[in-house]
Amino acid sequence: MDLIRIIFSVLIPPLGVFLQVGLGAQFWINIILTLLGYIPGLIHAVYIIGKR
Repeated sequence: MDLIRIIFSVLIPPLGVFLQVGLGAQFWINIILTLLGYIPGLIHAVYIIGKR
């Protein structure tokens, strides 16, 4: 299941975080990071998925 989340994170980073944690603080942090740049959002998404 984590592999599917990581694939979604590569395509759309907030989607992977949403599938992992829902509409929590980490989701909104990832939205902001993705708006600032794709790479920071991607790194954060993979970190969140790998951490849990």
